[in-house]
Amino acid sequence: MRRWGTERVVGRHDAKVNEHHLLESGLPADGRLRLLSFNIQVGISTERYRHYLTRGWQHLLPHTGRAGNLQKIGNLLGDFDLVALQEADGGSLRSGYVNQVEHLAQLGAFPYWYQQLNRNLGHFGQHSNGVLSRLRPWAIEDHPLPGPSGRGAILARFGEGPDALVVVMMHLALGARVRTRQLAYIRDLIGDYRHQVLMGDMNTHATDLLEHSPLRDLSLVAPQIEATFPSWRPQRCLDHILLSSSLTLESVQVLAQPISDHLPVAVEIRLPASLSTDALPVTSTPPRGTPA
Repeated sequence: MRRWGTERVVGRHDAKVNEHHLLESGLPADGRLRLLSFNIQVGISTERYRHYLTRGWQHLLPHTGRAGNLQKIGNLLGDFDLVALQEADGGSLRSGYVNQVEHLAQLGAFPYWYQQLNRNLGHFGQHSNGVLSRLRPWAIEDHPLPGPSGRGAILARFGEGPDALVVVMMHLALGARVRTRQLAYIRDLIGDYRHQVLMGDMNTHATDLLEHSPLRDLSLVAPQIEATFPSWRPQRCLDHILLSSSLTLESVQVLAQPISDHLPVAVEIRLPASLSTDALPVTSTPPRGTPA
């Protein structure tokens, strides 16, 4: 259970480890990395606009259907190697004091996970992002994003130096001006790396991100342009997995899984040649200069 008064510590962190899943993890044998980004709406099932009103109490109080929704999400996660979660609860009254990031790591048999607490409302809400991984991260960085408090990004790095794979998982602001500041911050984080992946609920469409934002000079591609919101009648493409042109895309799909009010986005890429079994040991301890 989370200690409610704990201050958020920004910077390098250790990924949490599920020891009993370590033997099931590692680099994909086929050299492909399967990515998923999902705004899970703290396990609430929203199927109509009116449910934002009639089911709004579920953002504050526990309900019996939440465990079943999380089980559905956990069943979905088994096919993926690296997962970005948005709108997860870190363990408060509404979730039955269950850390949803940790719980989904267990359901999906992920050996590594990290929860980023962005808005601490004590017993009433632990608004969080999360990352689940079958590959051991060489570094995890926790970054609050510019603008009003409550938005954050998690940077996971796999490998060393400029040829490392850097993955940033985020939930961006609704407002365009604040979102531009947030993207400028993220641009500075990843600019020195060759292999870049940006995942999350970005609250805007791909054209805005690639052509009119601070990311425009990175030569990123948006393989997925299908609508993801609202899940019951998708009209807007708000959820993305953006890739640097150095990465080889194998497949992309918006999954027809209306568990949340957003649909999950799945992408499969080929691992860069720099990420070999020698470069990314799975069970050994990384060098002291590169915290997990």
